[in-house]
Amino acid sequence: MGAAIKFAARYKSETSDLALQGWDAFVAETNAPDYIQALRKRSAEKVRMAGLPTPKLERFKYFNLPAYLKKNVLEFGAANIEVNGNTEFVQELTAAWKLECVQRWLEVMPVGEDKYGDMMLWDLANALIASGHIVNVPEGEKVSEPVLIKYDAVNESASTYRQLIRAAANSEITLIETHAGQGSYWKNALTQIKVEKGARVRLFRMQDNSAESLYTQNTHVEIEEGGLYEEFTLTTGAALSRNQVHVELLGENADVHVNGVNLLSGKQVGDTTITVEHKAPHCVSNQNARNVVTDQAIGTFQGKAHVHQIAQKTDGYQLSNTLLLSPQATMNTKPELEIYADDVKCSHGATSGRLDEDAIFYLRARGIKKADAEMLLTKAFISELIDEISCDNFKETVMERADEWLQGALV
Repeated sequence: MGAAIKFAARYKSETSDLALQGWDAFVAETNAPDYIQALRKRSAEKVRMAGLPTPKLERFKYFNLPAYLKKNVLEFGAANIEVNGNTEFVQELTAAWKLECVQRWLEVMPVGEDKYGDMMLWDLANALIASGHIVNVPEGEKVSEPVLIKYDAVNESASTYRQLIRAAANSEITLIETHAGQGSYWKNALTQIKVEKGARVRLFRMQDNSAESLYTQNTHVEIEEGGLYEEFTLTTGAALSRNQVHVELLGENADVHVNGVNLLSGKQVGDTTITVEHKAPHCVSNQNARNVVTDQAIGTFQGKAHVHQIAQKTDGYQLSNTLLLSPQATMNTKPELEIYADDVKCSHGATSGRLDEDAIFYLRARGIKKADAEMLLTKAFISELIDEISCDNFKETVMERADEWLQGALV
């Protein structure tokens, strides 16, 4: 399965059909229900009409997707996915997409499409829908062992990966994703999550793609009354990466925690864009990012809490802290609050700066080398957030990978 995609040297949004070269062959070579083929065709047409997102769009201001694509020749293909751990409630997407409930889920409109006009990557994922899985946890089921998902890629490939995750009332599940690959490639992943009444879903990502790759992830979460969603992403890989999360708090006393550590070096571009919509009273949201940016890397944090009028007694928290370890490093931060309720507790903040020279002097005065002092302070900076991860095994893995990155970046 595959046909070459060659992007024009001079990109124009109205010529977005370049992003779909090979699409006809892709559709012709795959067997799927009629509604899937229709969904692919509708979505491909939307991409052709709207183009791919460019920096002219507000939420993509710091992320130049076409600049990467026009330099590469990619080939559509199935995503290389390996699922291990507790797979009792996991099913291949292609084996389940004839179910009526799956059809309804796949055909929902991209959240934010009307408001932001920048959901073309969701449409592109629908145009190329094939690889993926469904996680469907029954009511009251407590899944103790995590589902382990490894998403790999090879040079000059382009793939789309679709996850549908449903935790029925009072159930619990943990998923751990690991991303890797070789060479230049594009992964465009789309995850849809339903957290029903009193359920608990925890999703942890280790984004360690190759240094030449492009990674785009779009996650949409719906949380009902008393539900909890926890997400943590460690970003160390990809030339360009974008982790976009949109959460809707639909029932009272729902909680969401979207945290991440971004470690960027070289000429990497790492973008974290989060929107949390409070649509019910007495809900809590936390967005917390720690960023370490060195060399000529560029980091971005765009966080928004949207509190609807009905969402009284909201508690919304948002924070982005950044260490800039070189004069050429850049961090773009845009925290937002959009509040229509009058009885809320919301805050946002952002800091960007260098390591504390006084702290370095203090450590050096006690016989610690400068490089070791910088390592200790930087590790302490990110450890504060890593320590909040609720999965001990993943917490250890994150710390090990962070140590490895720090050794390479600071020593």
